[in-house]
Amino acid sequence: MIRDSVRPRVVTLLVVCATLLLALLFVSKVSRKMPDLAVYWTAATRARAAEPLYRVEDGHYQFKYLPAFAVLAIPLSAVTLESAKVIWFVTSVALLAALILLSLRILPERRRPTWLLVVVTLVVMVKFYGHELVLGQMNALFAVIVAAAVLALRRRNEWVAGSLLALAIVVKPYAIIFLPWLLLRGQRVSIGTAAAGTILAIAIPAVVYGVAGDIELHRNWWATVSSSTAPNLTNSDNVSIAAMWAKWIGAGGLATTLTAVTSTLILTLALLVCLNRSRVTFPEGLEAALLLTMIPLLSPQGWDYVFLVSTPAIMFLVNYDDLHSRRSQLVIRIALAAIGLSLYDIMGRAAYGRFMSLSIITLCYLVVVGGLWGLRRRRIA
Repeated sequence: MIRDSVRPRVVTLLVVCATLLLALLFVSKVSRKMPDLAVYWTAATRARAAEPLYRVEDGHYQFKYLPAFAVLAIPLSAVTLESAKVIWFVTSVALLAALILLSLRILPERRRPTWLLVVVTLVVMVKFYGHELVLGQMNALFAVIVAAAVLALRRRNEWVAGSLLALAIVVKPYAIIFLPWLLLRGQRVSIGTAAAGTILAIAIPAVVYGVAGDIELHRNWWATVSSSTAPNLTNSDNVSIAAMWAKWIGAGGLATTLTAVTSTLILTLALLVCLNRSRVTFPEGLEAALLLTMIPLLSPQGWDYVFLVSTPAIMFLVNYDDLHSRRSQLVIRIALAAIGLSLYDIMGRAAYGRFMSLSIITLCYLVVVGGLWGLRRRRIA
């Protein structure tokens, strides 16, 4: 393990400066856009007035989060949309810096210099960070909450971890993938607090809408999510496994079957990772990084910018780069380079469109998943 001579204050300054530079590069676009934040702000405004949240007339910008999200976001509606954009932009920049720092903290050990881990991770992930700022998304918040929960587990604060993972489900419903993981760990406190927090999240909207209204909201939420999945599968920015097969062979029965088989294999791999945790120092770090990376792959509506949540996974692979076999090291490095360099401004319209339509970035992230499995199989992390 490398004894890092870089002081925490210097590391923090490096991350903050890099993130602020990223913010400056995108600020001219952000002020005029942030369409996803507009969706959250509208939902919060409707929740404050106890109005329906899920409306067909909203088209592509339908609200697709749990009703509890809109209720908890009600304070956001107290300011104008333009003011909300400024507030959330600044908050998102801070969250991106926090995500980098938390990813460092959950590494079992640091084999590479801190500056190298930060710089390489930023280079690989910069396109997703920029997209997050332009859209006004919540992925950075989600990833920070999960990373904070993992850090709480490292400090043996099971109830804090369980509570944070319940909050993560409110922010992004696909965080439910962490509940079976908690069950596998077998710690009653984290399991109980996560379960209680999830039940509370389901019940919160009843405070505004009443019990019957709460039930109806959840029905409408499920109808909205399930009905909007199929039309998005062939979108070039959809990076899910389902989209990969739909793009390659066309949507239909065969694509659905292949998606189910591939997804089952990945879930089985995740199970094996979790079961092979003996003799590993702080196994939760790699396991959480793997589950975060799997989310956009397994979710039928896994847009490319959601890969922002794979920040801890990228840092794991960079940190243990020297311990991979030569062949694995080469494949992983190529995959990370492809992820980081797949920028519209670098590749051009035609090449970038082809890159995304062939789901090459999905294949790159399957390599990332395989790299994490390789670390666990060899009991490295």
